This record gives sequence, C-alpha cells and structure tokens, in this order.
Amino acid sequence: MTSLRPLGSSDLEVHPLCLGGNVFGWTADESQTFAVLDAYTAGGGNFIDTADSYSSWVPGNKGGESETLIGKWLAARGNRSDVVLATKVGAHPEYQGLSAATIKGAAEESLRRLGTDYIDLYYTHFDDPSVEVEEIVTALDELVREGKVRAVATSNLTVERLQESLEFAEREGLARYVALQPHYNLVSRETYEGAKQELASRWGLAAVPYYALASGFLTGKYRPGVEVDSPRAGGAAQLLESERGRKVLAALDTVAQAHGAEPATVALAWLAAQPTVVAPIASARTVEQLPALLAVAELTLTDQELGLLTQASA
Repeated sequence: MTSLRPLGSSDLEVHPLCLGGNVFGWTADESQTFAVLDAYTAGGGNFIDTADSYSSWVPGNKGGESETLIGKWLAARGNRSDVVLATKVGAHPEYQGLSAATIKGAAEESLRRLGTDYIDLYYTHFDDPSVEVEEIVTALDELVREGKVRAVATSNLTVERLQESLEFAEREGLARYVALQPHYNLVSRETYEGAKQELASRWGLAAVPYYALASGFLTGKYRPGVEVDSPRAGGAAQLLESERGRKVLAALDTVAQAHGAEPATVALAWLAAQPTVVAPIASARTVEQLPALLAVAELTLTDQELGLLTQASA
C-alpha cells in the first residue's frame, strides 16, 4: 500500500500522483474517463484534480464537462469519501474572475456537477487583480465555514498577492491557502523555483505542480523523426529543438534504464523529490498510460540521479 502524504497544514492525505482531469470530456469520453478513474483508484490513487472550466476550449463545450463526468463516476461507484477531490474557480465562461459572488455561485455549480455536498480542495484558478485579496480570502473562508469546502488553495498567483493573501488570512483567523498549484517540471523550473518556492516553504504550503510532464514531452515519446498524433504535439516538438530539452531526455533515459522504469516515472519522481512538492499532477487519456504515472509512488531516486537530472535541466 502506497503511503499517503499530508497536504500542507490541512488534514487531507493524498497519493503522490494527482490525477489530472483536464482530458475528461475532451480527449477522453465517458467510458474512457470511467476506465481511467477505476484504474487509478484500483492502483491506490485517491487525489483527483479538475476545474469548473474544463473543457470549455473544445468546440461545443460550455465548461464543466470534466466535473460532470467525475460526478457521474462518483455516483456510480459510491466512493466519494475515498477520494480527495480538487476543483478550481475563476475561469469558467459564465463564472470568470474572483469576486465573492462569482466564487459563491461557481462553487454551487461545481458541487451540483460533481454530485457532492463538499469539495476537498478548492483552488482559485487564475488571479483576478481587480479584486482585493481580502474579498477573495473572505469568500473562500465562508465556503469552509459552511462545510462546502474542506481546504483552500491557489494557482497562478504572483508572489506578492500570495503573500498578501496568507498574511490577511493569518491576521483575521480565516481559512488560509494550504496548497499551491504551480507550473513546474524538469524543463520549466524557473516558473516555480526561487521566490515562490521559498514562500511556499516558509508558510508550509504543499506544491501540486501542473504540466508535470511538460504536455507529454517528458514521457520520452517525442524523439527526432518521430511523429506523435496529439493535440499537444506542437509544444513538445519545440522542446525537442532546445538544448535543454535534449539534455533532459538523455538524463531521463540514463536514469530510467538503471531502474527499468519509464522516463515519465523518472520525471515525476524528480519532481516529487523537490522541496515543498507533495504530488505532481499528470493526466491519462487511456488506462495504458496510467502504470508509468502511478509508479512514481514506488520509485526513489538516488542523490546522484537527482543531481544528474537537476544539472541536465539547469
């Protein structure tokens, strides 16, 4: 049994791989979504990440498709209490921004779609600089006091606004952020390392990085001369042309070979070993993609291997 990790200062405990729900209702239909969720939980996973806006970018979708599918699955399996469910507010086409009224209205819609009366972890998805942090934090605190949200978190917030939010919550005795969802992986370290990571460490925030596999690049499936049929292939191809990208792939291959592991597992294991990181997020469109992701729970890299990857990605 994989040991669960405490999520910051909350009472939530999570698997070291957070399953991303961005593909549900986009590249994974209902039957694929159910199959992936079944396989993830059967493999010991308990931490599912989605957002009210997933997948509004798909022609014909309105947003909320991912939450709706997860809600149907939870109802069918009757396992709501076994799952740590995270969703986000701020980017749904009908609930944009972070005014108190928007947060309250969007939370009710998320609860309805998910078919539950509480959200375990509720993130602000993107900052809304037009709203004071006091209003945002107070609105989130109300949801916690009402029992609709167990813990609050944030993503895509500047260091300054994050610090203001934490200080205000602390000063007023309100629910404060326990986790942070940064863009962070082996080929994008500057998006988190430095001031933001230091602030997270100082306040005991758990980091739950998104783009943990750099849109599939760190799975190793993108190679010179290899065509990959994926909506995300363009971004990965650009990384392949960079010196950093090629160095990271070479280091991943070396470490993966030593462990008989997949490059994706090694990339996630490096991330999971970084200060403040509790559970990287990765999504799977098919059941076949899951084993390499779940294997992060069993792979511990040596200091030398971590150093090799860190150096290659510098």
